[in-house]
Amino acid sequence: MQKYLSLFLFLVLVLGGGLLIGYATLPGEWYASLVKPPFNPPNWIFAPVWSLLYVMIAIAGWRAWRWNPASPAMKIWGAQLALNFLWSPTFFGAKLMGPALVVIVLLLVSIIAFIIRVWDREPLSGWLFVPYAAWVAFATLLNASILWSN
Repeated sequence: MQKYLSLFLFLVLVLGGGLLIGYATLPGEWYASLVKPPFNPPNWIFAPVWSLLYVMIAIAGWRAWRWNPASPAMKIWGAQLALNFLWSPTFFGAKLMGPALVVIVLLLVSIIAFIIRVWDREPLSGWLFVPYAAWVAFATLLNASILWSN
């Protein structure tokens, strides 16, 4: 039972935190007024994609935590979550596209570092982060393109 309680807490932290930050920093008129590249997805796609990714991030973190709560992998996991939660307030809240690009590049590096760190010991956690890495790589390109165009 305690195993599932800890999973629930990871889900609440990650999914709840991500959704709360997402709602607090909705794109709004400023984002709508920006020049965006032709590969910019429709706005409705972001919430379901991020919700699924947040569930995967939580499960990966929970699995790594169960293996060793004080491991370097968990420190990296915590860093990527902090960077993830920082990006929206930087980009949408403060409207700072340049600093947001720095944040998202650091986020991508931390995601890749987590994958590398857990790959041998906890490969499922690594695989759960692969779609996350792909999405954040795409989001990095999108952030850079919007910065360049505006």
